[in-house]
Amino acid sequence: MINDQIMTPHEARASELFLSGAVCAQAVFCAFCDIHGLEYDTAARLSSSMGGGVGRMREVCGAFSGAVMAAGLIYGFTIPPERGEKSLHYKRIQELGARFSERWGSVVCRDILASRMGAGAVSSDPSPEERTPEYYAKRPCLEAVRLAARILDEYIENNPTNGGIS
Repeated sequence: MINDQIMTPHEARASELFLSGAVCAQAVFCAFCDIHGLEYDTAARLSSSMGGGVGRMREVCGAFSGAVMAAGLIYGFTIPPERGEKSLHYKRIQELGARFSERWGSVVCRDILASRMGAGAVSSDPSPEERTPEYYAKRPCLEAVRLAARILDEYIENNPTNGGIS
């Protein structure tokens, strides 16, 4: 667990957003609005579909999706990409994924949930559960949100951009 570490500012903001009702992807993506420059409401809408592993289908973890969406705005390429830009960016995203997987063994929502709750407890029902203290205690989502934000913060610290956008 990463809870014994001092949180980065974006990690703290992502935690705050998640605990206030944002889905995992929104929490991470919106926490980085100050860097990627997208207006908060637009960022929240854009990332809203990615929660629960894309619409609660339990595919790619929403927290990780939020981090890579932010990385795309911060470091990504336009169309057509310049030679080598696409490979460089994909390498960057794979590095973020490897760091995230060090903790969970996967970037897939259902695998992460099963690691904490058991495979039988993982539901794809489109109706989200009520956010209660029990909800937060049994699920790994807050920890995943914090980790995704921390990993992106550390990446940005080690790979500065030109005014937030490379």
